[in-house]
Amino acid sequence: KMAEFQRQVYKEFDSSQLSGDPLRLLAYSTDASFYRMIPKLVVHIHSEADVKKILPLAKKHQIPVTFRAAGTSLSGQAVTDSILLKLQPEHWKKHKIIHNSNTHKASHVQMQPGLIGGEVNRILYPYERKIGPDPSSIDSCMIGGIVSNNSSGMCCGVANNTYNTVSDVRLVFADGTVL
Repeated sequence: KMAEFQRQVYKEFDSSQLSGDPLRLLAYSTDASFYRMIPKLVVHIHSEADVKKILPLAKKHQIPVTFRAAGTSLSGQAVTDSILLKLQPEHWKKHKIIHNSNTHKASHVQMQPGLIGGEVNRILYPYERKIGPDPSSIDSCMIGGIVSNNSSGMCCGVANNTYNTVSDVRLVFADGTVL
């Protein structure tokens, strides 16, 4: 299964998006936790189209995948011994401030998963806003990891954790369908 999956991935993706050499795989075998799992392949994800391409392939071959944003997890969520899908932050930094139509004040922000949490707070500062979660790694963790881990922090507690402050999420399912 894995060999056929990898053959198809090498056909579908540019070689610059794939890391399969032992040194790079070892580099991606850890996150901020003490766990180590060496992935079989790292696919550097540049776009939603890449996600829509890789997930159906993984589903077809029954290959598990793990997404990784900044890799700041202290509990090992960003390591795998299967396929690691590494979000390339330079391709995932778009954001948009949404204003309330009645008050014209900033009420929401739409953001992609490659933004650093601290960057988002600096973007929101002129609007007297900040994101709810305040993990200790706020200046190095990415929104993708914050959302997928339901991050909170010492100051926000449960009331302002990710799940209680996110209103909408765009998801790509294993078959490539976007919700």
